[in-house]
Parts: sequence; C-alpha cells; structure tokens
Amino acid sequence: MADVAERARVSTSTVSRTLRGLPTVSPEVRARVEKAARELNFAVSRQAASLVTGRTGTVAVLVPTLDSWFMGSALSSLAPLLRAAGMQLNVYEIPDLAERSAFFEHLPARRNADALLVFSFDLTDEETARLDDLGMPVIYVSRHVAGRPSVYVDDVAGALHGTRHLLNLGHRRIAFVQTAGASGFSFSSDERLLGYQQALTEAGIPLDDDLVVSTRVGDKRAAAEVLGMLLSLREPPTALFAEQDELAVALVWNLRRTRIAVPERISVLGFDDQPLADWFDLSTVAQSPSDMGREAGELALKLIDDSGTDHERQVVLPTYVIPRATTAPVAWPRDEGERPTGSEGTLGRAPS
Repeated sequence: MADVAERARVSTSTVSRTLRGLPTVSPEVRARVEKAARELNFAVSRQAASLVTGRTGTVAVLVPTLDSWFMGSALSSLAPLLRAAGMQLNVYEIPDLAERSAFFEHLPARRNADALLVFSFDLTDEETARLDDLGMPVIYVSRHVAGRPSVYVDDVAGALHGTRHLLNLGHRRIAFVQTAGASGFSFSSDERLLGYQQALTEAGIPLDDDLVVSTRVGDKRAAAEVLGMLLSLREPPTALFAEQDELAVALVWNLRRTRIAVPERISVLGFDDQPLADWFDLSTVAQSPSDMGREAGELALKLIDDSGTDHERQVVLPTYVIPRATTAPVAWPRDEGERPTGSEGTLGRAPS
C-alpha cells in the first residue's frame, strides 16, 4: 500500500479509502490510485483488511444440497449481487445428518463470514440457538423463523390457491402427494399440506387421510406404487396435487404409461414452476428462487452494514397459479348425474 501511495503521490490512508470504495475521494485522485495499483499488480489482502475493519468480506451460505433447481437458481442470483458489493460467497453443503452434526459442533462460519444464509433447514431449537451465538447476522431462506430475519414464500397460501384452482374446475376428490425425504431438511411439506387442507375445509369437503400419500422424488416405481394405491380406492381421485414439479412429472409419466389420459381423466398440478414444468406443459404453483436469493442477499448486506436494522424482518414473496395442459374440468360420469350442485359448488365458480 505504501508503494501505491508513493506512485500515486497520496497518503496510505487515501489509498485505503480509495480501494475500500469510500466516497470521500475525488475522481481525479481515485483514478491515480487505481492506475498505480494496476501498474504494481496490487491486490487488497482480505485477511489484513479484516484486522482493521473486523469484517471478512464474505457471506456464508448453508445448503442441504447443490444438486437442485431451487438452490442453483437462488445462488445464481445471490452470487453476482454479492460480487457487485465486493463480497465473496462461501458455500457449506450439508447433505446428511452426520455432516450437519459436525457443522453445528464446530461452526466454521464463525471465523469466516460476516453473515450466514441458511437455506431450507428445519432446525432444532438447540441448532437455532447455536446460530444466534455466532455474533453475525443469520438470515433464514425458504423458511419462516419467528423473530429472526427470514425470506420465504407463503407456502400455505400457494397450496391453498392451487387447490382452489382444482376445486374451481369441479374436482372434489383431490389427492395430495408429498415427498418423503431425510428428516431435518425442509421443503415446506407441512405448510403446503396445510394450505391444501384449508382449501378443502373452506369448500365444505371433508378431509380424507386416504388421499394424502408420500413418495420419493425421482423414483418411477415409487410414483407408480402411489398411483396404484390412489386408483384402487373405492372413490379414486380426479385430481392430484404434487408438492413438487419433479414429483408431478413422474405422476404424469406413469399415468400416461398406463393409458390414463391427463388431464381428461385425471388432472395433475405441481408446485415450483421449474423449467421442466414449462417443457412438460405442467400446471403448477410458481415461486421464484432467483428473487428469493436476491432478496436474501440484499437483506444480508443491510444487516452487515447495520446489525441493528431489520433484525426481525420477514420478506414474504408471492406465488402464482400457472394453468397449463395438465389440469382441466372434471370429467363427470355422463350416466350417473353426479355433477355437484348447490353448496357443493359449480364448474367455473369458487365453491362456497
């Protein structure tokens, strides 16, 4: 830094202010300092700078996996935002419970970041308390954590609106298909199930436990088994609401494989609006992980600059029902006159 100051004919404190991007340096002086730094191949040492500022210039991210559309979309919008602010991104992938236990035992982010973003973890009270003790802003993403900064979509409202879409098409036997995953990694199953149940209750339709089933994502046989259970019920469903698009696509694939027409015989609705939903013309409830990552990054930068600001801020992003080719009006039996009337609702109108 002294060499840069000598070449630019300024003090070392001016070099420091310039390279930190402070506005108290004139454009002419800033140009001289930056030119001298380039000529000397000077780069700021983050370790040295952290001794002066108490900051690392890094935001840490805790994720359960990197192999997902959601995480990829969120991080792809978060990374450039942090880069533009002169911050680095440090990702901790915790794919299983053993690595999760080790992370919370050692808390490596304590020494390596100015803020921590926690994606899609259903934490215990003890784990949340451990993060509270980090001494840095902790922002929860895709999860609502009361009393702490959170960025998420209202999954209850999203599933409620999705179920209403099916109800308004005349469906009354609507199955909800959940994902079965490792304990401790949350993908909003409980909230989406609650929204589905609320929509049925407000429509005056009794809840049926036989219509709520679980299966594994990416397993065709498991999806086929779930369909077998649902289609062998005395009153099988006329619509399926899958809590993830990948699961919805697997259900559509199995239905068409067995010559059951979608949506003529059974409607299928997903949740997320992944790119594959557009390719498969899948009706779905859309959310934007890109917006979620961007909002989380902006909130992290605000909290780093002033840890007393927005320390309990909740950012709730919207969801939208996107009707495509896998949902349609219910196919009522022509010979039995079973079309609902009165309090059961009518096709094209919201049920009472």
